[in-house]
Amino acid sequence: MLSRRQGSFAGVLSLATSLAVASFVAALMRVDGPIVVVGNRFIDATPKWLKNFAVDTFGTSDKSVLLAGITVVLIVAAAALGIAACQRFWAAVAGTAVLGVVGALAATTRTGSQGGDWFPPMVGALAGLGAFWALLRRPRVSTGPAESPLAFDRRRFLVGAAALGATSGGLALVGSAVRNGRTKVVTARRTASTSSLPAPVSPAKAVPDSATAVGQSEPFLTPVADFYRIDTALSIPQIDASTWSMVIKGMVDKPLRLTYADLLSRPMIERVITISCVSNEVGGNLIGNARWQGVPLVDLLKEAGVHKDASQVASRSQDGWTCGFPTALALDGRDAMIAVAMNGEPLNARHGFPARIIVPGIYGYVSATKWLTEINLTTLEDFDGYWIPRGWAKEAPIKTQSRIDVPKRSTPVKAGKTPVAGVAWAMHRGIKMVELQIDGGAWVTATLAEEPTLDAWRQWSYAWDATPGKHRISVRATDGAGIVQTSESAPPDPDGATGWHAITVNVEA
Repeated sequence: MLSRRQGSFAGVLSLATSLAVASFVAALMRVDGPIVVVGNRFIDATPKWLKNFAVDTFGTSDKSVLLAGITVVLIVAAAALGIAACQRFWAAVAGTAVLGVVGALAATTRTGSQGGDWFPPMVGALAGLGAFWALLRRPRVSTGPAESPLAFDRRRFLVGAAALGATSGGLALVGSAVRNGRTKVVTARRTASTSSLPAPVSPAKAVPDSATAVGQSEPFLTPVADFYRIDTALSIPQIDASTWSMVIKGMVDKPLRLTYADLLSRPMIERVITISCVSNEVGGNLIGNARWQGVPLVDLLKEAGVHKDASQVASRSQDGWTCGFPTALALDGRDAMIAVAMNGEPLNARHGFPARIIVPGIYGYVSATKWLTEINLTTLEDFDGYWIPRGWAKEAPIKTQSRIDVPKRSTPVKAGKTPVAGVAWAMHRGIKMVELQIDGGAWVTATLAEEPTLDAWRQWSYAWDATPGKHRISVRATDGAGIVQTSESAPPDPDGATGWHAITVNVEA
C-alpha cells in the first residue's frame, strides 16, 4: 500500500505531466498554456475590490503573484488528490476530469478565446489520468503464499515516477523552446520591419534644458525600461508585424483595414505625452512620460467618415481586452494617435507592439489599448469597455495631481538648504502653479521647469531651509484652468484618486 507521502508525490507528478503535455500542445497550437488560460479567466472574473487590492499590494508584480498562487493551489490540490486516489482510484479519475473541464471552460470563456483553446487542457487531463494509472495501478508483487496480500512494487513505482518526470521535463523544455523560437522569430521580424521607422512630419517640440534641471527628481522622459505596465495580459502577445492588421469599422462610411506597412507609410506626428493608470494612488508611480510617434487618429477617422451619431470610439486588443472613450475627444484637436514608437524606438512587446492608442488627458483604462486590432465607432449607450461593467466610471478625465519625488520618504537629510522636487500633471490643461506646505504652515510657491507641452507632466523644485527634526511636507498643484488640486482624499475607484501627496522627512543636524 502506498503511503500518504507516496500518494501526494504521485498526485504532484501527475499534475506535472498534465501541465507539461498541455503546455506542449498549446505551444504547437500557438495558444496560451493552461495556467495562463486559467489566470486570464480569473482576471476576467476578478471583482473590483480584489483588483484594487492586487495593484495596491503588488503593483506591477500582480501578474507574477497570480501565476504563483495558481501554481501553489494546483500543487496542493494534486497532492490531496493523490492521497485520496491511494484508497479509491476513481477519485483520481473524477478529480483529473474536473481539472480538465475547468481548464477547458476557462479557455473557451475567457476574453479573446479562440475556437480550439479547449483542446490543450483536455489533452493534458488525459495525460494526467494516464500518469495516475501508471503510478497507482501498476502490478503488485506477491510476498509469499498465494493467499498472502500483494505488496506494492515500490521499485516499479520509482522507475515509473522517474520515467514520467523525465518525459514531462522533456516536453516542457520542447514546448518552451517552441515558444522561445517563435518569439525570437517575431522579434527578428519586428526589428527588420521597424529598422526604417519613418521620421515624423511633425516632430515633438525640443525639451528645453530647464525642463529637467530640478536636481534628483523624476527624469522628464521616462525610460522605456522603467515605464509602468498595467494590463490584463498574463502572456504578452507576440505579434508578427508582417501578418498583423487592424480595422476601423462600425458607424463609418468606409471601413478601413490597415497593415503595419500602411501605418508606417502615412504622415506621422511625434508628441510628448504623459499617460496614467486610473489605479495610481496619490503619490504613486503608475504614470509615465514619453515621446510617442504615430498616425493622428483624427486623420483616420475622417478618412473612414464617422457618422454624426457615433458618440464612442471603442477599441479591442489582440487578447480581447476592450475600452472606449467619447468620439469628441478624438476630434477636439488633442493629439490622439495610433502610436507605433516610444522615445524614438518602435514599441516593444510589453508596451503594445505593433500599435497602440494614445489619447492625452484621459486614463488608460478607457483609451490606451495595446496590441491594437480593432477600432469600432459606436455609441456610448451601446458599448461598455472591459472595466465599465466592473464598476469603473464610463468617462475618465485625468485629474490634477502632484507628487514629491525628493527627498525620499525614508532617507534622512542634513539641515540647511535642501532641494524638494517632484512632478505635477493635468494633461491637456497644463500646470500653472505648484505650492508646498511645511508642517501645516503657509503655502509657498515652487519653481516650475519650462512646459514644452500641456499634455506632459511638469517638473517643479523648491529650495527648503531644513531645520533639525521631523517635518511634514505637502504639495498641491493648480492647473491651467485655474483649478486647485483638491485636498479631499479619495481612492482610485471609480475614476481616479484625489488628495494631496505628503511625506514626513527626518532632518539631521
